[in-house]
Amino acid sequence: MGGDAGQGIDPAVLGHFCRQIKGAVDAGIELGVVLGGGNLFRGAALSEAGMDRVVGDRMGMLATIMNALALGDFLTREGIPNQIYTATGIPGIAPAYERDQAQAAMTQGKVLILSGGTGNPLFTTDTAACLRGIELRTDAVLKATNVDGIYSADPKQDPSATRFSRITFDQVLEQQLGVMDLTAMVLCRENHMPIVVFDVNAEGALVAISQGADIGTRVEN
Repeated sequence: MGGDAGQGIDPAVLGHFCRQIKGAVDAGIELGVVLGGGNLFRGAALSEAGMDRVVGDRMGMLATIMNALALGDFLTREGIPNQIYTATGIPGIAPAYERDQAQAAMTQGKVLILSGGTGNPLFTTDTAACLRGIELRTDAVLKATNVDGIYSADPKQDPSATRFSRITFDQVLEQQLGVMDLTAMVLCRENHMPIVVFDVNAEGALVAISQGADIGTRVEN
């Protein structure tokens, strides 16, 4: 959400997300979006200064809700039906996530915006995304990043690094490729939930991936 600055909420980035999501909706894809909050709050520095980890994680979950409200507003103004949920619910702001209600909203054509992480500290947004994907029985969890897939090494530091088109969960874990945190990866592996890692800046990626295009890297059992 932070754009080149990496902080705050960049309207240009929101516009890009809306175009991506609109393309998917127009193509008949049912979609849920899980947002992080690093553009608004990162607890690492405060944790090093002595802040309680649980307090920092709670602040991070609130940051994801702020991002959700921003994205929901942009989607509404573009005429894209959407429903924001938070893990724990905030009266007057957004209802608590409830799986059956969320599934019903999705089948009605609404884009789900799922915020607040899992509602528990010590769990990452990656884990929240995988958990929601499994609960909602989606076809895959798509992770939008700033690179176009999973590489054998960091492509920004190693020009000889090669991109994987497909890779197994076990290979990712054995090679410690750092795609997602361990909890998220194991959760998807145990529930046979594929993950596709792709470049967030690629236009039309959501539709192309749903049509089987060789975009990014697919992780599966």
